[in-house]
Amino acid sequence: MSRFFGEVRQLGYVVHDIQKEMRHWSEVLGVGPWYYADRVPVKNFLYQGKPSPIQTSVALANSGPLQIELIQQRNDAPSMYKDFLDAGRTGLQHLAYWTESFEADLARLQAQGLVVGMSGEVGEKGRYVYFETETHPGTVIELSEVAGPKGRLFKMIREASVGWDGSDPVRPFPNLSTL
Repeated sequence: MSRFFGEVRQLGYVVHDIQKEMRHWSEVLGVGPWYYADRVPVKNFLYQGKPSPIQTSVALANSGPLQIELIQQRNDAPSMYKDFLDAGRTGLQHLAYWTESFEADLARLQAQGLVVGMSGEVGEKGRYVYFETETHPGTVIELSEVAGPKGRLFKMIREASVGWDGSDPVRPFPNLSTL
């Protein structure tokens, strides 16, 4: 466990073909089921402090307590995902830490010198920031708020993975406003 951030709760992979990657993770690695959103309804997305009209597809599944996130950017809007791909990389792009005290943790980390590279929101109490921490591929740190519906979604995904028998490997994301 990190003494600065707590437990790593998620590994985020930036990919070119999210459908292919979900199949690989479920059929070859036995990880699933995947909860898939073709277009994530991101609000207030900023890249280097400026609005950017990002469009992404996301798939989430758990392997034990660790969540795996697959991300495919669907447009050329500026983002740290696009930077990662433009550098010729795919695969592990970030490690995420979850918090129910987003503002306090964000302020504490910024006071330690971490700089926000991009940020956004998914649903109520679903804010996130990616810090400019990449010293080698896959070391971007994400701080993700899980105090509201997003936290309940993550719990549901974890529970679905327990004893998963391989059936129904890709499922739609539920509406966050109903969680």
